[in-house]
Amino acid sequence: MVFFRSVSALARLRSRVGQQSSLSNSVRWIQMQSSTDMIPDSVSVVDCLSSHGSSVSALARLRSRVGQQSSLSNSVRWIQMQSSTDMDLKSQLQELIPEQQDRLKKLKSEHGKVQLGNITVDMVIGGMRGMTGLLWETSLLDPEEGIRFRGLSIPECQKVLPAAQSGGEPLPEGLLWLLLTGKVPSKEQVEALSQDLANRAAVPDYVYNAIDALPSTAHPMTQFASGVMALQVQSEFQKAYENGIHKSKFWEPTYEDCLNLIARVPVVAAYVYRRMYKNGDSIPSDKSLDYGANFSHMLGFDDDKMKELMRLYITIHSDHEGGNVSAHTGHLVGSALSDPYLSFAAALNGLAGPLHGLANQEVLLWIKSVVEECGENISKDQLKEYVWKTLNSGKVVPGYGHGVLRKTDPRYVCQREFALKHLPDDPLFQLVSKLYEVVPPVLTELGKVKNPWPNVDAHSGVLLNHYGLTEARYYTVLFGVSRSLGICSQLIWDRALGLALERPKSVTMDWLDAFCKKAKASSA
Repeated sequence: MVFFRSVSALARLRSRVGQQSSLSNSVRWIQMQSSTDMIPDSVSVVDCLSSHGSSVSALARLRSRVGQQSSLSNSVRWIQMQSSTDMDLKSQLQELIPEQQDRLKKLKSEHGKVQLGNITVDMVIGGMRGMTGLLWETSLLDPEEGIRFRGLSIPECQKVLPAAQSGGEPLPEGLLWLLLTGKVPSKEQVEALSQDLANRAAVPDYVYNAIDALPSTAHPMTQFASGVMALQVQSEFQKAYENGIHKSKFWEPTYEDCLNLIARVPVVAAYVYRRMYKNGDSIPSDKSLDYGANFSHMLGFDDDKMKELMRLYITIHSDHEGGNVSAHTGHLVGSALSDPYLSFAAALNGLAGPLHGLANQEVLLWIKSVVEECGENISKDQLKEYVWKTLNSGKVVPGYGHGVLRKTDPRYVCQREFALKHLPDDPLFQLVSKLYEVVPPVLTELGKVKNPWPNVDAHSGVLLNHYGLTEARYYTVLFGVSRSLGICSQLIWDRALGLALERPKSVTMDWLDAFCKKAKASSA
């Protein structure tokens, strides 16, 4: 519902928003007389999103039209109404896809020749940094603000997405719904999706056999990716493609594969963990638990705070727009119409690299090396010396810097807030806090770093370690489970929008040299 203190408040809002009818497909307006005690003076747009759900795109358009939102905060409570009976995620997508297909066609026909920027030699040599070249619907990364999932920041997601308990961390199922639809789901919709995933989570024995064929000492990511590849045998997309499915229907078996994959990767990941570190004593899934809590349970951690941490961890690691190695790999492989299992397995292999997902294990190992050499009660001056020692040896301080971000990663911030709430006296957390004060000034003094601030990896290992998940080599698997939500959501939209095979142009150094000389001569 939308609450207004008076009819005049509604009239003023309508006059400022204008063209409200264009939003009629996204937002249902309901007017009610309300006593003033129903609307807090400090209410904001985000605070007013309730468990019934919200169209994020509509909210963004309203924000841009209304302007000074704060002036309305004492008068208006905003929310989009969704049918309480519409619990099926796939049916929601069936309604959204035609609209987005038309939108993409319009963009191409009206703006297809618009230039988005200039490509420089630095971009070609430097890993395409700063080059706009991918369509990724589920999230957008701003260098200053950090990640936004369908327009919502992490703090906003923490406020509006359904949680397992009041004031708790968002349920990953809620974020999945948001990524796929652009709408904040109701509690009932999240519960229905959670049950759907639980019902899809059965893993065939041959998947476990494939993992067991590897040495138990193989890296956890090797075992995890192998398990995902073995799951591919049940691909609905592959079967449908071989049976001649029309391309307009590609998204439907892709949806089934992606939901099955998201449901099953925690089971596979937990099996790898128990095989490596708990003598192969696996723990069966519990369908009564939500996605994050069940993963924690299958790993062997039933502490309620650990379950809350897992919900937070999966949510904030789920997506980080499309240019990072794992997301781009999943999209690239999927563009060849490889099914989601093949695409996600490829993404995991990219995630396993030291410059990507492996960084979170390196952070904890580095922090423990600090403790081993200097003790837990290390002073800030001693810590500064150790940081310089690391840098002067030709190494980096793991967990600091980012390819896009230019401020402290919001994913770091929310983990720090979790630690301050639940484990403020943990010695390793206190060390991480000191590093937060020491490292950025050192990196700034070094002068070669564009972003001296901590990223998501700088904190996650310490939290996991506190609750007993101490095996740092396994941490990237947790990252992989989380990333299934974002990569699979985008794969569904890739097929729904009919995005093309990715095929950029490559050049040689000879070509670059000749081109640059020609450009220099022509400008002389």
